[in-house]
Amino acid sequence: MLITDMKRVIEQVSRDKGIEFNVLVKALEEALRSAARKKFGNKIDIEIQYNEQSGELEVFQFKEVVETVTDPAFQINLKEGRKLDPECEIGDSLGTKMDTTTFGRIAAQSAKQVIIQKLKIAERSAVYNSFIERKGEIVNGIVQRVTKNEITVNLGQAEAILAKREQIPGENYKRGERIRAYIVKVLEESRGPQVELSRTHPGFLIALFKTEVPEISEGIVNIIGAAREPGSRGKIAVKSNDSDIDPVGACVGVKGNRVQSVVQELKGEKIDIISWHMDPAKFVCNALAPAVISRVIIDEDSHAMEVVVPDDSLSIAIGKSGQNVRLASKLTGWHLDVKSESLYNESMKRGYDSLMELAGMTKHFADLLFKKGIFSAEELSRMTASELVEVSGIAEAEAISYIELASNATADKNDPDEPDDEESADAEIENNNHEN
Repeated sequence: MLITDMKRVIEQVSRDKGIEFNVLVKALEEALRSAARKKFGNKIDIEIQYNEQSGELEVFQFKEVVETVTDPAFQINLKEGRKLDPECEIGDSLGTKMDTTTFGRIAAQSAKQVIIQKLKIAERSAVYNSFIERKGEIVNGIVQRVTKNEITVNLGQAEAILAKREQIPGENYKRGERIRAYIVKVLEESRGPQVELSRTHPGFLIALFKTEVPEISEGIVNIIGAAREPGSRGKIAVKSNDSDIDPVGACVGVKGNRVQSVVQELKGEKIDIISWHMDPAKFVCNALAPAVISRVIIDEDSHAMEVVVPDDSLSIAIGKSGQNVRLASKLTGWHLDVKSESLYNESMKRGYDSLMELAGMTKHFADLLFKKGIFSAEELSRMTASELVEVSGIAEAEAISYIELASNATADKNDPDEPDDEESADAEIENNNHEN
């Protein structure tokens, strides 16, 4: 049980397994303690110390100094005690070094099991701590197994899982191939640390640009955000901390070499690099590029923007199946409603007409409401009297009257029991047919 070159062995295991030296020493101490109790029972009072000079673990058993010994395993008489410590007295506890070879085969086997268990726990903890610090980084691994639902990746120290939902649509990997992925989660489980990878996470796109663009790793250019529809299109927003550095140009690289490296890793996913702007409206305009933007109407309360574009830019702004506006919304964090100018003008005209239809409404007051951002009778109906007084300057009684008129007009328009002209006409034709 006693190992003369224990220090060398511990140091080697520490290097090979990535476990701290002190953790291994404590595991061995626990193993010796278990062996001693297996041999002598739980009553034994022992202390284990690691001797750095000899590189050995020393076990000391403590016995009580008594007048008359009744249990030699745990007691020592005063005469024998004073041979060890001339100043000892009755009731003192004296420690004597034990010969660990006397622990026996069963005890040694028990100690071995404790060591193995402690080593496994320590190894799992070391691996977990290693990977938890790398969360949000890109790792390289070897495909170990491929199933219908996931890919198992060998990362050297541990295995990781790349679930089907975290794989870029259309990409296929075979056993033995190298793979790059993004660490999204590290779980500490009883069977060992569980590392979860992703190739679809927006963070993977950001991390790839960090590896390709020195200005980002140096802090000159910052990536503010990213949005992706994996395998199809992605957008990143960048800004520069140096007025002499163009953040978009830095990410594109000479002849597009930097962005192309990212595109190749993402299996052809198109990347839009957007210049971030502190003005939300300008940021949204940049995110919807190359579409031309005519105007942006901001609704702070609902955190939404109505974006008006020329008719010939509508399809560009929305993108195929709404992809461009969807990604722009994710990137900017604003809900975006994109409309063509003709549709916008038509809705503005309908709103203006709804105001003019109110009893007592004048063109002058309707124009004033429009200038103040009240574009329809429905919007007017949602205002309070004090709000209307503040924006228009009219008396409170008049404000209340206008709001009531607008509320009644809106209620009549939205009344499901009130058929419109077409429905009335259809009903009348149907009644006539029944009568005939």
